[in-house]
Amino acid sequence: MSSNTFVLGAVLGAMHGNHPGAWRMPSADTGAYTDTTSMVRAAQAAERGGLDYIFLPDRVFIWGDLESGPPIVTMEPTLTLAAIAPSTRRIGLVTTISTSFAAPYTIARQVRALDVMSHGRAGWQAIPSYEPEAFANYGLPVPAREEKYERFNESVQITQALWGSWGREAGTPDKTTGRFADTSHIRPANLQGRHVASRGPLQIPPSAQGQPVVFMPFASGLGVQAAARYANGIIAHAPTMEQSKSYREMMRSMTVEAGRDADEVKFLSFFALTVGATLEEAVRRRMVLEEAAGIEGRLAQLSAVLGVRLDPADRDKRLTTTQTLQLRPHPGVAQAAYAIELAQQGRTPLEILGHGVLDMAPSMVGTAEQIADTLQEWVQAGAADGFTVTIDDLHDGMDAFVDQVVPVLRRRGLRPDDYTGTTLRDHLGLPEQLGVDPRLAADR
Repeated sequence: MSSNTFVLGAVLGAMHGNHPGAWRMPSADTGAYTDTTSMVRAAQAAERGGLDYIFLPDRVFIWGDLESGPPIVTMEPTLTLAAIAPSTRRIGLVTTISTSFAAPYTIARQVRALDVMSHGRAGWQAIPSYEPEAFANYGLPVPAREEKYERFNESVQITQALWGSWGREAGTPDKTTGRFADTSHIRPANLQGRHVASRGPLQIPPSAQGQPVVFMPFASGLGVQAAARYANGIIAHAPTMEQSKSYREMMRSMTVEAGRDADEVKFLSFFALTVGATLEEAVRRRMVLEEAAGIEGRLAQLSAVLGVRLDPADRDKRLTTTQTLQLRPHPGVAQAAYAIELAQQGRTPLEILGHGVLDMAPSMVGTAEQIADTLQEWVQAGAADGFTVTIDDLHDGMDAFVDQVVPVLRRRGLRPDDYTGTTLRDHLGLPEQLGVDPRLAADR
């Protein structure tokens, strides 16, 4: 990528879209949770827009209230991406696997297989789990934080060592000589940690990019330390541009302290969006989704944000003078001040919801130009190296983003006109890596 462009990906966690009302829209397929068709279509649309990757988060338990909506994540991310891979050609495929439950050999094998199947487009978001429900599903107690990250560090290093256990020097099958591979370059890893171990070698050769790209979420303390050592992509939730800038600067500084180049780590902020030809159209789109999500519950949430009780019967009426005087922003909601500003402008409760104030910030409801302005502002302020966008309704939202926002970014020179490489490492501007980073070898 050029110095003027930024990284761009999309999360495909919920099968209908990021908004809780998306699954109840007339266009929604209620069977989408067990059918990868909608995911394949969304991935193809993202690839049509030249996005660098799609990202599938995961939880190893039922995440979400099944009484009111489908699970928040797919059935299983790595298998879902394996189903998507043959229907795409360039876009990166980032799965999530927890080091708390899977052995390094299993992780290395599954993600390397996805990488080879997709011709070098796989990424692994490495996470340690923390939820009691997850550990209960594996019959395990929740470990102490230090123990959890000790296993995490061992797992990542052993996984990468296994990826490097089959060297490129092993060559390719040669029918003339009768040698399938030069086994002198396929060697055991023989690593033993306190929590996990593996002999190796892995039974799958390197992909076109060497090995998968490692992603991690932004987390405080031991999580940030681990990300500085291993990650090339940090997928982060930062409520404001100022906080995102602070997080990114911290990440770059700690990466240098770990012995790596700060530019090797891409800080990628989540960014929720709803796009329309006009601001009014975008707001109307969101209002329909808010209605579908269950307006009573959504207004109850808005009541907490504004500090006043809102009656669902008055959703299309401006707040009274008394209510306006009583407005108090919820201290724990990033968009509370914006919600109060809209109320003071005379917006109705439904219109306030239509501006996305219940989104986990940052988010934007607006035109392609307005969304592009915000993304550009964040990058130029040093708050992000790119974004993982979340789409409100996948039925048509990915197409709207690709057809409306991406062309604006391209005209501004912020995104390339097409893919300039074939692998995920190409898309992120990263060199090939095969095995453990030699700068960290002393820590094994």
